[in-house]
Amino acid sequence: MEVKVGVKGIARELVVETELTPDDVSTMVRACASDPTALFDLADARGRRVLIPAEKLAYVEIGEQEARRVGFGAM
Repeated sequence: MEVKVGVKGIARELVVETELTPDDVSTMVRACASDPTALFDLADARGRRVLIPAEKLAYVEIGEQEARRVGFGAM
């Protein structure tokens, strides 16, 4: 699933491919929103982690889980 994160003061958004469910990411964002000293900690599909201070989060766009399409018929 793709998660796009906007960070205050940075023009480009971060795009992270994660194996978490949309509900898991939503729960993490809500926890960060209630505590400005928290860290938004998101692990990507390769095991790397992105840590963003909660006070710097501008927005989080949570994509739907999408099955990969394979072959010529997927166009």
